[in-house]
Amino acid sequence: MDYIIAGLGNPGERYTFTRHNAGFLAIDYLAQAFNTKVDRIKFKGLIGSFEYADKKVLLLKPMTYMNSSGDSIVEAVNFYKIKPEKLIVIYDDIAFDVGVVKMRKKGSDGGHNGVKSIIQRLGTEEFPRIRIGIGVPKEDMVKYVLSEFEDFEKQKIFKAIEKAAQGIKILLESGIDRAMNYINGDVVV
Repeated sequence: MDYIIAGLGNPGERYTFTRHNAGFLAIDYLAQAFNTKVDRIKFKGLIGSFEYADKKVLLLKPMTYMNSSGDSIVEAVNFYKIKPEKLIVIYDDIAFDVGVVKMRKKGSDGGHNGVKSIIQRLGTEEFPRIRIGIGVPKEDMVKYVLSEFEDFEKQKIFKAIEKAAQGIKILLESGIDRAMNYINGDVVV
């Protein structure tokens, strides 16, 4: 494996379309875009794989619940001996409006428990991440992140996931700097 792309979320139907599952939704979109399924059980998660631009890629949806995402991810990283810079984590971020997408090479957990778990288990913050804005909570944060997107937000979140997927394609074709330029800029490909 050349890359692991992990999307964060919570397993179970009741969480499927909640804000906190933006990472899972992105993995589902990537699976469809790359004509694969994320349905095999391994590494305490669901996995699928594909090849693109001469790179082998593992898609991973940890089934450990958000706060223990690192348990699943560290197993996959260790099994494939993946360097942290080849692990891309996609997750929801309350710091951005719905539909905003940002990418960075490393950083703190920003208060996100799933990312905190990954940093603790990997022992490093040095892994790229794609953050999908889910809006700033106006109420109890837990209640907010576990709520479903409003109808008027669904188009924005779909566009954000589409942009993240295009960024992944660019990363696999041309490297992380080009992917970051695309995702963080207003460039339309």
